[in-house]
Order: sequence, then structure tokens, then C-alpha cells
Amino acid sequence: MDSTKKYWKGLDERNNASEFVESNKHEFAEALPIEDVLEGAGLSAPTPRRDFLKTMGFGLGAVSLAACTVAPTKKSVPYLIKPEEVTSGIPNYYASSYKGASILVKTREGRPIKVEGNPACTINSGSLDAQAQASVLDLYDTAKLKSPLLNGVEHPWEDIDAYAKAGLNKAQAAGKTIAIVTSTVNSPSTKAVIAAFTAKYPATKHVAYDAISYSGIINANKNSFGKAVLPQYKFNNAKVIVSFGADFLGSWISPLQYTKQYVSNRNAASLKSKKMSRHIQFETGLSLTGTKADSRIALKPSEEGIALVNLYAELSGQATSAKLNNAIAEKAIKLVAKELSAAKGAALVVSGSNDEHTQSLVNAINSLLGSYGTTIDLDNPSYQYTGNEADFMALVTQMKAGSVGAVLFLDSNPAYNYCDCKGFKEALTKVATKISFSDKNDETASLCDAVAINHNYLEAWGDSNPVEGYYAITQPTINPVYNSRQAEESLLQWADNPVKDYYTFVKANWEATVLPLAGKTWADVLQAGFVSLPAKAITPITLSGDISATIATVISESKKMAAAVELHLYNSVALGDGKQGNNPFLQELPDGVSKVTWDNYAALNPKYAQKLGIAEFDLVTLKSDTYSIDLPVLFQPGQAHETVSVALGYGREKVGKVGDGVGKNAYPFLATNGAVTITKIEGYYELAQTQTHHSFEGRDIIREATFAEYLENPAHGSGNHGEKHKTYDLWQKFEQPGHNWVMAIDLNACTGCGACIVACNAENNVPVVGKDEVYRRREMHWIRIDRYYSYNEENKSITEEKEIDEIEGRMENVSVVHQPMMCQHCEHAPCETVCPVLATVHSSEGINHMAYNRCVGTRYCANNCPYKVRRFNWFNYWNDSRFDNYLNNEFTQLALNPDVTTRFRGVMEKCSMCVQRIQAGKLKAKIDKTTLKDGDVKMACQQTCPANAIIFGDANDPESEVSKALTDERVYYVLEELNVQPGVGYMTKITNTGSHEA
Repeated sequence: MDSTKKYWKGLDERNNASEFVESNKHEFAEALPIEDVLEGAGLSAPTPRRDFLKTMGFGLGAVSLAACTVAPTKKSVPYLIKPEEVTSGIPNYYASSYKGASILVKTREGRPIKVEGNPACTINSGSLDAQAQASVLDLYDTAKLKSPLLNGVEHPWEDIDAYAKAGLNKAQAAGKTIAIVTSTVNSPSTKAVIAAFTAKYPATKHVAYDAISYSGIINANKNSFGKAVLPQYKFNNAKVIVSFGADFLGSWISPLQYTKQYVSNRNAASLKSKKMSRHIQFETGLSLTGTKADSRIALKPSEEGIALVNLYAELSGQATSAKLNNAIAEKAIKLVAKELSAAKGAALVVSGSNDEHTQSLVNAINSLLGSYGTTIDLDNPSYQYTGNEADFMALVTQMKAGSVGAVLFLDSNPAYNYCDCKGFKEALTKVATKISFSDKNDETASLCDAVAINHNYLEAWGDSNPVEGYYAITQPTINPVYNSRQAEESLLQWADNPVKDYYTFVKANWEATVLPLAGKTWADVLQAGFVSLPAKAITPITLSGDISATIATVISESKKMAAAVELHLYNSVALGDGKQGNNPFLQELPDGVSKVTWDNYAALNPKYAQKLGIAEFDLVTLKSDTYSIDLPVLFQPGQAHETVSVALGYGREKVGKVGDGVGKNAYPFLATNGAVTITKIEGYYELAQTQTHHSFEGRDIIREATFAEYLENPAHGSGNHGEKHKTYDLWQKFEQPGHNWVMAIDLNACTGCGACIVACNAENNVPVVGKDEVYRRREMHWIRIDRYYSYNEENKSITEEKEIDEIEGRMENVSVVHQPMMCQHCEHAPCETVCPVLATVHSSEGINHMAYNRCVGTRYCANNCPYKVRRFNWFNYWNDSRFDNYLNNEFTQLALNPDVTTRFRGVMEKCSMCVQRIQAGKLKAKIDKTTLKDGDVKMACQQTCPANAIIFGDANDPESEVSKALTDERVYYVLEELNVQPGVGYMTKITNTGSHEA
């Protein structure tokens, strides 16, 4: 496109650092370990040619002899009586749910191997996030307990039941509180179980607390409108979206739901109708949501409240004495107020703060904008987070006073994720009966007397009600792997409830409550997986409360937060609150912005770090009044000056071999006001990043245009409006009369969340290699999401007339583009022409195939691939003791897809376009005596994408979705000038600068 923009993956590439140039100039990023091979054969390096041939010749002869020997017999055991629903080689699917999202669980021969979103679901519409895609591995986690524990020793369930009943009766008789500590419970049946338990033990108190709390929003709505609820936000109804630190596309409340809504106003269909929402982001650290914003302004945490006060003043016409010490933000607020006022009734302001006064101010702003009933729904609220940390703090105080006789922990781990975990641990010692329902001996369970191990969700019955009017069922897809028992069943047992089977309890509860409202039967629900009731009517609301007092409080609290260095804590998109810390898929998933794996870090603005005399990967101590940790420094463009960002969810101590000791625990910092000191200490710790493993050497990879330019010419920026240079072919063109499988990717839709990466891993048996191997550029992901930074090189002055996008910062104003990159399945594939053994060949349907048993590992194909998407197996990852912590064990390997072979050492692999799915689709069509229709075959990455950014299909079908997508004026092909004729088209990224009516 005609632009002054330059794109760069990282600071080393931008600055052309000598180390980066050196590491990317060679034919291969890493040489083959020839010396190790020779030493293993008893030779030295260098060695005479005759000795080499003699030794290697003997080795080949030995291999040949070994091939002639009889392999050891392994007897397979057939079904004595085959289950009626199981046909060997044919998958079964079960409707279930994960964290409220309706899913379809794929099982093979009775074992779950993959989860997909239920396409009929109104919440997730067939998509899933990375955590849900990785959740199958949690079922096969080797760190899980195999039997319940009593005083650290395995005991039968009878002993656990006797201990629990004795402790509960003793607490009840003594008049002490029996506390059930949970995370948010939105399961109607679980609530009914707790109610039945409370009827038996009236001293019971249910305390819900969430590691990442949203009680500030709930309390603010109670104060403002008399409704203590978490609202549903309707980003699809908003023309102008302004976010203050809310990462709603990454980790805030319900990103899966919000992504679909957000993209609906920015995707190809929306652009075709000449509509596009406008998004402005104010934040401290660069978040996924910030990377998608049309305009982004970096703010310190202490400035966010003042910025909201100024925004309210601009919208209401009231004067304010609160001034921002940030000239860029101050001018931006004035421009934002104008845009919001112009979009009244279709505007939305959100804040990531958990302070109820700040959220009350946000309520007042949205009330001025007429957002309630259009972009905010209080009548059909969300129940995804209902925890209240104030209740838990009160419980800890009671525990310290000795007035709690028994405490039960269900899906909660306060010894790890409570801000005052030290105080909690001390208080817990004063409770006589302590029981955890964890499936692992985690940080809290290890402090309890009994661990009544709970089922994994794939082994359990259950339900959920994440939003008003929507109910999902959870049903088991496998018998319990270990001697576990559902927590609800344990509570029923201890309460002497006549119904001790939880399946019966759930069924009866639904038949008495949900099913009559939905007009459905129990069989209908099991088949569909969910029921959706009509939404409640929107009722008028009136804002109450003293807004002047609220503003004064926000200003006062903001001043208290101001410090020389301010800490910003954020929720990791991959690991979330850390509960899945032992999941290798998530640990190796690169962060959507920094591309760091297997660690958290202290993110600093490069210019600010320079001022402090700190280099990248230096170790620093972050210290507050009560807590400190040592972390490596990462230079993060877009980070606000005088701030440091750290991810939560790391630093687990008792989660399993994969997650123990990975990163540092930042939860105790939640107890501070955000002021920290940064002290450089001795040491250097290089982080394992995936982003800078290759360089495109400044070639034309990303193409962008503004919305105004798009309206003027839809092909602007794509390169399709000019005359193309003439190309010449060395190969004759072959007809493809059957199918021609291709893909289209919309850069305007992709948020960089990484769900596609994990979905591909699970579907195609992609191995996890660990931090050391990632550091050596040996990650095995078939699809990666490249993140490119850019900013205009021109110096632009700040004036009132200038758009927000033209405001330059001090390495704070970078813009970002996410580009999914996988094998492009080129028609003139350069990898095919250099393979000496024809291991990579082109099919008649346009797919670049890999014949693994032919590959001899020359890596010529990887060197000749301009997209750098091929992966080399340096080890036999599925049978090597060095990878025992990841997927190299028989139990975890139960999650492998039997339709995809596992690759071995010395073999190249890459995206296969999920060829096994294509073949399965063809087979089904043949059995059904029909033709393969568009949508019958979906790639794993396509199926899970919340933004529907990936479209796959048959280019020979002019009515297919992909054929129509590839005729879009925005479509271009990466490195098209090489004439390799890739089979993946990309759609230009469009940015709404706001200089027109959106």
C-alpha cells in the first residue's frame, strides 16, 4: 500500500541488531548436530572418509539386519461385548459444556480426544477459546490424584465420609461456621445441592470468591441502579467503543462472546455494507484488545480514573479541577467525547477497573450516552462472575478468630491466588476440619486434612447458567479415570440426602425448573446440550447516587495510586487465573502480544528501561510494601512510561511437573495500591519467544488501509487496483476438475487470541517441546500468529484538529497487525522442487502433502520455503525421556488423535489442511450418497476461531464461502511477487480513523 509504515516483529529487527542479523543470515537457523552423531558412532570430528564410510556402512547394515528380524508380538484385546454405540474407527460426539459454553466432545473408542464449540449455541456459536481447546489434556493430567487423601495418605471413600461427617457435626454442635468456599457458582443444580447441604447443617455459609474479581461492577450497579448484577455488554450494537483498560477481546469477563459481537461490525460483511465501528483504547500495557483498537492511548493506572472524570466533564458540560498530567491523553479525551456524543444510543464505555467508584462513574457516563437498553443490558445479566472478595476477607477474619469449625474448598485455591495468601494460610491452621475437592494436591489441598478428589468435567454430570435465559448441560463422556467422586455427590452423601446419585439429582432439578419453561424433555436437552429462553424485556432505569461524591472519591484514589513506578497486573490470555497451569498446550502457547512462552515477565517501555539503565532480559526485583518478586525484563512497545506490567496466573508451586516453578506469582500484589520499586539485580534470563525466529527482510507482508480509503476504493492497500508485473511459469498448469482446497484469512477479524494454535495442536498431534527447545527455535506449531508492530515514520504535530491516530508517543503509540501464518499450499511450491526424495508433493486437489516415511530430514524444503512454516522433529518427542513432563507418557497420549500419525525424529512436518477431516467428509458424503457440500469440512483452526477470521473451502465451487471471500477487493497474497501461487489469501487490515461517519 502507499504508506510510510514500516513493519517489524521485534525491537531487534527494527534496530537491525547485530545478534539478530547474525542469527538469521545462515541457510539454517541451527546446524544439524553432526559432532554428536559421530561421537555416538565412536568417531571424532573431523574423521577420515574411509573410517566414516566403514562405520556408517556397518550402521546401515545393522539397521537392515534389524529390519529382517521378527518384531515382538503385541496382542490386541478385542471387545468381548462391544458397546452398541461404539464402532471402531468412527468417532462419537456428545453435547456437554465447558465454563458455560456449549461444546461437542469427540470420543474415539470411549476416550475424549477433542472438543469443539456447539454451532447451535447462542453464546459461543461454535467457537472456543484456547483454554477450552486445551482442556482435554486436563483429563489426562498425570499430576491428578488417583484416590482421595486423608492426612496425606490414600484412603477409601468410607474413611473420607466418616471424617467429613464427624467434623461437620462437631462444628454444627459447637455453633461454629461451616464454610463452603467456591469460585463463582452459576450451576442451578450445584446451588440446589448447597441449599440441601445447608438444610442439614444450618451453620453453613457459602462464600464465592474469584481470583479475578468483577465485584466492583456488581456493587456499582447496585449503587447506581439498585441491581447487583454483572450486565451483558452488546458490542455488536455499538458504533463507538471506548475502553479504559478492559481487555474484552482477551480476558475481560466473556471474550469469546465479545469477540463475535465486536467483529460483526468490522468484518467483510460489515465493510461491504459500508459500516464499521470505531474503537478507542486507553490502557497501560499493550493488550490484545489494544492491538485491535483504531486508536490507542497509553495511560498510567493512576491516570485512568482522572481520564474518566475528564470524559464525564466533557460529556456533561460540567467543569472539573482534575487535570491529566498527560497532554496526549488530555487532547484525546476531548476528541473521544465528541465522537461518543455523536453516537448517543449506540456508544459504549467500559473499564477494566475493579473499583466500584470508578465503575459508578462509568455508569454515569453510559447513562449520559443512552447506552442502557442498547449496548448494555441489565435485565438479562451475566452470571459468569458473582464472587465477592469482601465476603472472603470477612471469612478469613472469622477463621483467625477461631469461629469457623469446618471449611470446604470447591474449585477454589486461595493459598495460591488470594492477595493475602500468607494470612489465609495462618488462618486455616485454626480450622479443625479442612476438606478440599481438588483433583490435585494443590497449594490449598495440601494444607487440608482430606482431599475428596472431584471429577474432571469430562467425567461429570452438571449444568450452568452463565447468562440470563441460557442453560447448558454437562454430561460425562468417559467413566472416571481414577477413584474420584463428584463434589456435589459428596455433599449429598454428607448431608444424608435421599438422592445420592448426582445424575438423578440434576435430572430431577431440570424437570422441576428449567424444562417446563423451555417446553423440552430431558432427552432433548441431552441431545442439544443447552436450552435458550426468550430474553426478558428491557425496563427503564434511573441513575441514582451522588455523582459529585463519586468523582471526588475517584480523584482522591487516583492521587493515592500515583507513584514513581506504577504496577499494572493483567490476566494472561493463555493461562487465565492459573488453574490450568499444568497444561503444556497453554504453557507453550505464545502470548498474543509479546510472543513469550513458559514465563511471565516485567514488561517495560524500551525508552523508559533505557532511562533506568536496564537492558532486555536483565533480572529486576519488583517490590511493594508487603511483597516482592524477581522477574526478567521484556521490552514492550506500547507500554506506558513509568509503569511495569506483570501477568497473573504464573508461579504455581503444587500444580504438577509441567507448571511448577514456571514464572512468579503476582497475586499478592493485588493487596497493594500499585506502587512498586524496580531494582536491577545480578543475573540475565532470556525469555523463550517465538516471534523473532525468522525474518521477512522487510518484504511486503502486511497491507493496511483506512476506512475512508476503503470507502473511496475497496481495493486500496491490497495492491489489486494497480497493474501487476508480468510473471513467467516454469511448470505447466494442471487442471483440478475435482476439488481445489483453499483458504481466506481476514486480518480485520483476527484478534491474535491463539485459539487456532491450540485447536491445531489437539487435532494434529503437534508435540509440546518445552521452553529450552522453543528458545532454540524448535517450536512445532503448524500455525503461528505473527504480530507486526508499526507506526508512521513522519513526525506529526499535535493539534486540536488532528485525529487521535496522529498523536505520537514515546514508543507508546505503536499499532499492531496479527497475521495467522501456516503452510500456504502453493501451486508452485518451492519446497517440492528441492526435496530429493519426493517427500513433499502436490495433490490434484491443491494440497501440499507430506509423506513422512519418505522424509530423510535434509531440511531443504524448510530453507526454500519463503513463509518459514515447516517444522523439523529434532527429537522423537513421543518417546524420549527428556519430554516426560509434556506429552511423552502413555496416559497423556490417550488424548492423541488416531486419525493423524505421530511424527518421528528427523522428519519434517507442517500444516496438512487437516487432510484427515477432508477424507472423513468425503467418506461420509459417499456413504450418504450425496456430494460434498460447502461447510461439510472445516479445519480445526477455522472451526474454533471466535472471530471467524479463517474461511476454508473449495475454490472450484463458485457458491462456496471461500470462493466469495477470495473475490473480495481486499484480498492479496503474501509474497505474491515470488509467483509461488499460494493457496491462502489475506484480506487487508482496515482501520477506522473516525474522520467520516461510521
